[in-house]
Parts: sequence; C-alpha cells; structure tokens
Amino acid sequence: MTDEHTNDVADNAVAADATEGTESFAEMLEQSSRKTSRLFPGQKVKADVVSISGDLVYIDLGGKSEGVIDAAEVTDKDGNITVKSGDTIEAYFVAVQNGARKMTTLVGGYSAVSLNAIRDAFEAGVPVNGEVRREVKGGFEVSVGGVRCFCPFSQIDLKGGREGGIYLGSTFPFKVIEFGENGKNVIVSRRAVLDRERQDKLDVLKTSLSVGMELPVTVVSLQKFGAFVDLGGVEGLVPVSELAWERVGKPSDVLAVGQKITVKIISLDWEKNRLTLSLKAMQPDPWSSVAERYTVDSRVPGTITRLTSFGAFVRLETGIEGLIHISNLGAGRRINHPKEVVESGQVVEVYVLGVDPANRKISLSLQPKVEPKKIVLPNVGDLLDGVVDKVMPFGIFVKMKSGLSGLIPNAETGTPAGTDLKKIFSSGMVVQTVVVEVDTASGKVRLSLKALQDKASQDEYDEYVDSARKVEKSTGGFGSLGDILKARMEEKNQSS
Repeated sequence: MTDEHTNDVADNAVAADATEGTESFAEMLEQSSRKTSRLFPGQKVKADVVSISGDLVYIDLGGKSEGVIDAAEVTDKDGNITVKSGDTIEAYFVAVQNGARKMTTLVGGYSAVSLNAIRDAFEAGVPVNGEVRREVKGGFEVSVGGVRCFCPFSQIDLKGGREGGIYLGSTFPFKVIEFGENGKNVIVSRRAVLDRERQDKLDVLKTSLSVGMELPVTVVSLQKFGAFVDLGGVEGLVPVSELAWERVGKPSDVLAVGQKITVKIISLDWEKNRLTLSLKAMQPDPWSSVAERYTVDSRVPGTITRLTSFGAFVRLETGIEGLIHISNLGAGRRINHPKEVVESGQVVEVYVLGVDPANRKISLSLQPKVEPKKIVLPNVGDLLDGVVDKVMPFGIFVKMKSGLSGLIPNAETGTPAGTDLKKIFSSGMVVQTVVVEVDTASGKVRLSLKALQDKASQDEYDEYVDSARKVEKSTGGFGSLGDILKARMEEKNQSS
C-alpha cells in the first residue's frame, strides 16, 4: 500500500452526522495522529514539514518538538526530494538519537538499505517498504531496498492471498516479524500493517459512531447472508434481512460490488468489532400506514410469491405480504395443499380478513368473508330427526336438519352393553332422538334413543289406561281383560 493510497483512505473516510456537530473519521484520525506528547517506537504520526537541511528533513511534532527524517527516504530515483516545507507527511517514530526524535516514513523507499536498517525497523516495529517480486513455495519473495525477504501467503492480506498475480510487482508496507540468522532469514507481514491500520481506525470510530447514524459506504463483497461494506478501511455488515422491506432472495438482487450506498447503524458491538447496518432503514416503513390502505373486507390485487403446507403468501406491494390460510383457499371444500388451487407467480384478487400492523401480518382469503348461520339450540325433551354422521367407540354423532351435531352416548342407544354399534348404525342412517341435555355455553347437545323408546312405552301404557276407562264407563264396571283388549283392537282397526 503506497503513502498516496493511505492518504486517500483517510481523506475518504466516513463522515459523521454534521447536524450533531461530530467530526468526520478522517479529521479525528488526523488529530489522533498529531498527538505526540508520548511517542513509542513504531507509532505513526501525521506532521508538517518544517524545513529541509542537508540530508535531513525536519517535521513539526507539536509545540517546540521536532522530528528528523533522512532525506534519502523522500528522494526519488533521479535524486529529487519529493517534499517541501508546508507539506504534510506520515512518519513513524524510531527512537531518540543524539537528542533528536528519529523518524522514518517507510524503510526501503527509493534507495537501497542495509540489514542494520531492517533490524532497527524490526526492533522498533516500524513498517518497511517492499516490492513483491515473485511467488515461491509457501508465499512471496519481497525485496526491501534490495534485501530479499519472505512473506507467507497468510501474511500478504487480511484474508490471506494465494492469487499471486494480483500482488506481483506491487509495493506495499510490511512489518518485519522475524529477523534471524543475522539477516539471512527475514520474514515480513503486510497483514500486520493492515491489522494495525484497521485497529487505529476502529479506535477512532468507537468515539465517533453511534446507533442511528447514517453513513455513506461502498459495497466490497456479497455473501448469501448479507453484504459487507467499507466505512473507510473498516468493514460493516448489512444482513440480508436489512437490505429491503420486501423479502430478498440473494443480496446480488439488490446490490453490486463497488456500489456506493447510504446506510444506518442499527447495532454496534465493539467487543467483537461488529458493525451492523441497514439499507432498508433509509426508506419509509410500508407497514406504518398499512391499515389505512388495506381495510377489512376490501378486495385487492396481489401476486402469489410462495406456497407452504399451511397456506399461500401474497405480495400486495413492495415490502407488504399477506397470507391466505389453507382454510380460505378451498371455497368450502377440503384441500391438502395450496398447490391444488394456486401457484407461485399467479396474479389473484383477494379479500382482506384482518390487518395486524404491530406483528406485520395481513390475513387474506380468495372468497369474501361469510358470516356463519346462527343456530338455535333445541330444548330438553324435543324430538329431533337426524342422520348418523359417525359411529365412535363412545357413542354416535348425529347431524340434525338445523346443521347442529349431537351425541348419543353408548348408554343412551338402548342397546345391551358391549353391542357393536357399527353393525346396527351406519353413516347416513335416519334416526329420531330425544334431547336429554343442552350445554348453551359450548353448544353441545346430548341425545338419546333409549329415552325415545321409554317415551314410546309410556305412551302405550297411557293409551291402555285410557282404553280401560272407556270400557268401564260403557259397561258400568271394569269388565274383563278380554273386553278391554277387544275394545283396544277395535280402536286400532278404526284408526287404520
């Protein structure tokens, strides 16, 4: 990474909300870099060039303090010094030498360097400039001012890098992580430099970012779970659920790598360095006024988006989906799966049954809502005609003309205990029953065949007594049993 690129990253860093009076990330990073009261080896500062004298460049470290840089570090291949008084440059603190604060830009810039310089950089933790020459076994050969060094694949980038072609011939800052055998074994890492830069930026972001802030970012990669974006050297994640108010199949349907967007911070977890962002939060929530646009019993158009075992989802508008429950698909008939009635992509007209903005739910139906018929419960003692619906081990369900169902328990069937009721009663069989119990709260009705039989016997007895009285009245006495039976038979014959 070149000095110019580093400056570009800082200059294009994320700006905080100006209306809240906060500073931009680049401004805070610059101020942080200028705080030089206590310098430690390897610390990076941003300072102005005060003067150039002989082979030294003097920079302002604040107050009356100055630092010195070898002019050779800022001299190009033609021998021209590339900076002048007033220029702002970035430099690293090496050590105090002869009472002066020795600084360096990047060891191994344009001129050749000695092993001693690389060793000093190793001990001070100062980055060195190195050119990636070629790919070798396990990594890359890197030239630092003519000194051959080795960079493992895992240390060339933040996520490792085996695509050697994108690094070959490029010059980057590296950190010397191992200096062995008097310079015969020098291992460098670009990843360590990038990690340090990212941590510095994170430290600044921790003081400048807050939940709810809006940020301009650039999309850097797309994954199935969301999009990673760059906030000026630091990455944040826009989860797939935060890309749009409507359901998103894959992030590439909404975004492209390199696209510049504005997002809102919805979560900050500095312990895990996770920044969660939202793109849909930049758009008005379509559910905020959904009850006004979709009133109960209204008829609206929509498109079937997906089918499940329990119903069909319908897209009414961008970000708004409703559900047709399977019970509202069959127009009264029982269906096993919504695919028997509708298919994905089909345009339909649906009726709104209910709207629940708080839970983001809209209940729909293919048919208008039908008010259930009011069923009048019978009274105890009523005689009712019905049809056997189902025969169960505990009794018989009977469907009555009113649409109401009642139960004849086993004990009320008038059959001996242990009788196989399925051999006597079959579905569709017409029966007459007596109402023996009504539960008005639940609408359950208890019926009886036995009570009907008992009633018939009582009626027969009452008729017998009535006939006896008639005989007694006509003969002046009770008469014989034969007379009573004869009179009863004559009445039956006349009635028939």
